[in-house]
Amino acid sequence: MIVRIGTGGVVVTLLAAALLAGAAGAQAPALPPGLGGGEPKSDAAPALPPGLGGGEAEGDAAPALPPGLDGGEAEAAAPEAADGPGLIDRLPDWLHGYWEARGGLRTQEDPAQPRDATLGETRLQLETERAWRAVLLEATADVYFDGVMEEAEFDLRQLRLTWSPVDTVDVRVGRQVLTWGTGDLLFINDLFPKDWQSFFIGRDVEYLKAPSDAIKLGWFPGWINVELVYTPQFDPDRYITGERISFYNPIFGLSGRRRQVDANPPSTWFEDDEFALRVYRRLGRAEVAAYGYAGYWKSPAGQRLIPFQATFPKLNVYGASLRTPVGKGIFNIEAGYYDSRQDGDGSKMYVNNSEFRLLVGYERELAKEFTGALQYYLEHMMDYSAYKNSNFFFMPQRDRDRHVFTVRLTKLLMNQNLTLSLFTYYSPSDGDAYFRPHAKYKMSDAWAVEAGGNVFWGESDTTFFGQFENNSNLYVAARYSF
Repeated sequence: MIVRIGTGGVVVTLLAAALLAGAAGAQAPALPPGLGGGEPKSDAAPALPPGLGGGEAEGDAAPALPPGLDGGEAEAAAPEAADGPGLIDRLPDWLHGYWEARGGLRTQEDPAQPRDATLGETRLQLETERAWRAVLLEATADVYFDGVMEEAEFDLRQLRLTWSPVDTVDVRVGRQVLTWGTGDLLFINDLFPKDWQSFFIGRDVEYLKAPSDAIKLGWFPGWINVELVYTPQFDPDRYITGERISFYNPIFGLSGRRRQVDANPPSTWFEDDEFALRVYRRLGRAEVAAYGYAGYWKSPAGQRLIPFQATFPKLNVYGASLRTPVGKGIFNIEAGYYDSRQDGDGSKMYVNNSEFRLLVGYERELAKEFTGALQYYLEHMMDYSAYKNSNFFFMPQRDRDRHVFTVRLTKLLMNQNLTLSLFTYYSPSDGDAYFRPHAKYKMSDAWAVEAGGNVFWGESDTTFFGQFENNSNLYVAARYSF
């Protein structure tokens, strides 16, 4: 839920967020078995070799990130206390969060966008929780002023109840951030909403995951783990619309603020719904999982001509994954079949074709406090002949196979207070690339500063990363956590 309230509503929004957080009451009591830390009961992830101890098992938290992007740096020495308590010191101990400021600029002119700025905002996040016997309430809300869009906004990231009716069952109801799969910034069986606009302009990587309004049921008898997520109203991605980031339209060419995506996502409650299933367990040191999904393409994947409007065709996905230690690192493989239900034979040119997707990855420590990870990703179009025969001659034609390689390098310095990282996407089939350099310095337990970039390159405007070349940007940020 993002509520746009205009520049005059900043104070009202701040009060609303404070009331939401204050409703949690006093210090939360200790949680009963099965609710500790808010994580579902499941088999532990495979034991990691030395140097890769930051990896997580699959769960419903944000995707596990290599050292340097997960906020897990060693704590710096706390600064000496100032005379008398400050405003933050007087906050109740059940209220936590952060305040930050971020700004970013394009590195070149974009004719489709009227502003050079891609990011300019100040944000306050408040979070709290309260437990009563076998029930846990969690709430997280963001209030921020967006200087690029000249709007104040309220984003409810989480408001969920967790209940354990019996020791082997968890029920979670409400707004929550969900994550499945084994990929590092690549997703196959994770069909929960993403925020691609935040990702491409330099917001914290946690905002790549958008929240879902869902009911999650977990059954953990020990010999197997089963999770079912029901979303009563379709939750699409926060996809690229042209409002802030320009993109390529196959009919109009490069499009931006003046020609945005006009889409009509399915929105009828209990009719336009989604189901996601994951069944997983440990086999020795490995964790294996099977997945299923029934819903819709998460970003626009079809086109209606009259009226001219982007659509979200129906989609089923069936997949599996494996994650296990190999040598001195962690190996993962994941696959999924994307069944485009409204284009069964591949002949509908305005609906995405069915695809087979594959991801293979490996991560290990290369030297002391220096980690490297490599991934290979494949998108294979199933009915390519039918697609070619139905495509108009003036429309750009996709390749049958899209290959993407990613490399992540992370180095910790200065007693792990300084993190330097580079994440690179490169597609040899498309002839394009995307670079994400990032540096973060932890000045104290509370203060941190960072800088980074989103740099796109491509030989053609028609490829995925190539279309964003004019949106390449650099950004800086400062954050105070409490």
